[in-house]
Amino acid sequence: MLIAFDSTQQALRAEMLLEYSDIEIDICPTPKQITAGCALSIEFPAEDLALVQTIIHDEKVVVRGIFEWNTEINDYDLIVAN
Repeated sequence: MLIAFDSTQQALRAEMLLEYSDIEIDICPTPKQITAGCALSIEFPAEDLALVQTIIHDEKVVVRGIFEWNTEINDYDLIVAN
């Protein structure tokens, strides 16, 4: 799973909040297939989706969306829009 952002500030804020919640994350460049205003994205395990959504909502983190890699089309699918 991948979270894309419109601002670096929100990406760094989300990184801090998710790490504090002991969610295994990786910071990575935003894939070119995803149009976003920020070059940073956060990858996280699919099993943590509900917790990630709760944190983003409760802490009012502004995201472009949450995406999942679709092997059938070899591209990202938007799972949750902001």
